[in-house]
This record gives sequence, structure tokens and C-alpha cells, in this order.
Amino acid sequence: MKSFFELHIWPLRGKLFRMVYLWTKDRDLSEDMLQNVFEKTVERQKELQTHPNLNGWIVKSLKNEVLMHFRKNGKIDGLERADHIPQPETNALELSESNRIIFSLVENLPEKQREVFQLREIEEMSYEEISNFLEISLEQVKVNLHRARKTIREKLINQGITP
Repeated sequence: MKSFFELHIWPLRGKLFRMVYLWTKDRDLSEDMLQNVFEKTVERQKELQTHPNLNGWIVKSLKNEVLMHFRKNGKIDGLERADHIPQPETNALELSESNRIIFSLVENLPEKQREVFQLREIEEMSYEEISNFLEISLEQVKVNLHRARKTIREKLINQGITP
């Protein structure tokens, strides 16, 4: 019989890793932070079994872990803005120039828009899942996604790229 962790937490590891990696741009650091949150979930699993929004709790814990790291290291602006164009690992697949531009545009979105955009367009979550995952209203999900898409579209057009 599988444990609570194996059934409910472990299947989220890929999505959670991609989310924290988007914030930190560091594979090892992302893995460490995810491990810390996993340890907290195991310690509190009895309480979490009845939690009304387990995914939201995990995301919030992960976000707090990242914020604590940035505060501790004097880099608190790490989640608020990107000072450089990230270079994701591609495992021998080179991203096209337009993909790099789009990735940098997503990175420069406000935090909430970036999270919603990533969960919808990359993770392919439904609006309802995003609402539960981030603990925001369905209307906020729609507004943030619309604003993110509009910003990206406008910036692509300004750079002469047809969206």
C-alpha cells in the first residue's frame, strides 16, 4: 500500500521542480529546495491529509523556501524581476531564437502573471486547477493569463515577430 506522500505529493514533483527552477535558475538549488519542502510534507502528513488545498499549501511552502533563500543571500529581487535572459538546459536541443525571446518575455512578466502563464501554457492545467493550486479566484486566473498573453503578444509584435 502506498503512503500519503507517494500518492499525493510525489506525483507533483515534476511540476514543482519546473516551478522552482523558473524562480531560481539553478538545478541543484531547486532540487534542494524541493527536498526541503518534501521533508516538511512528510513531517506534517497527518495534518495535510485533511488539508482543503494540498497543492496550494505545497506551492506556498515552496515559494516561502525560495524567498527565505533569497532573503538570506541578499537577493530578494530574484522572484520579482529577472536581470538577465535565462539560459535553460536543453539537453542537446537548441531552442530557436523566437523561443528564447518568448522565454525571456515570460521571465519578465510580473510574478502572478508568470505563474499563471506557466501553469496554463506549459503545465497545461485547467483554470480551476490553477485557481486551486495558487489559491486565487478563477477570475484572477483569467485576468492574469489575459494580461500575460497580451503583454507577450505586444512585445513580440514590437520586435517584429508574428505571434
